[in-house]
Amino acid sequence: MIDKLSKKDIRAIKIGAIAAVIIAVLMFGSKLHGRWKKAKTKGSELYAKLDAIDVDQIKQAGLMSIVPVIEMPKIEEEQKFLFRDKLSEQLKRAGIRNKPLQVQAGRKSPQAGYKLLLVKCNATCRFSQVLDLLARLNENPYLVGIEELKIKCDPKKKGQVDLDQVDLDLVVSTFAI
Repeated sequence: MIDKLSKKDIRAIKIGAIAAVIIAVLMFGSKLHGRWKKAKTKGSELYAKLDAIDVDQIKQAGLMSIVPVIEMPKIEEEQKFLFRDKLSEQLKRAGIRNKPLQVQAGRKSPQAGYKLLLVKCNATCRFSQVLDLLARLNENPYLVGIEELKIKCDPKKKGQVDLDQVDLDLVVSTFAI
């Protein structure tokens, strides 16, 4: 069949085949070029974000001072002592003289695999000391939350609020294994 074709026909077939190949290359090449362009812009955006995240040591230290420090829960007996000791230290730092801390029995927490230990604190102190304690309570690496907080003024002094003498009932919690 090729023997029956003239030189002009063969040249037209060759040009047609070359044109078909060029069209296929341009189609796939344009798609690949579009993908490459998108990937390049995304990459440059990611590098810009990484450069924005990279902060100097002073700023990083400032940011780290804001983030609360936490410790992973330990077994119940060890966690109970660690949490109670750290809470006692915080109470002393705030100037609060408290009755002995009571550790209440662990109960199942909504978080799977953990027990919730409660520590109850009863004290008589000034209102400003309570505020100091609450402001620094998040520094306790074992603290999960404040379960109960009651501040009572002396009911005998009607009409007067004596902030120099308040009764504090505080229940805080921690996780244990």
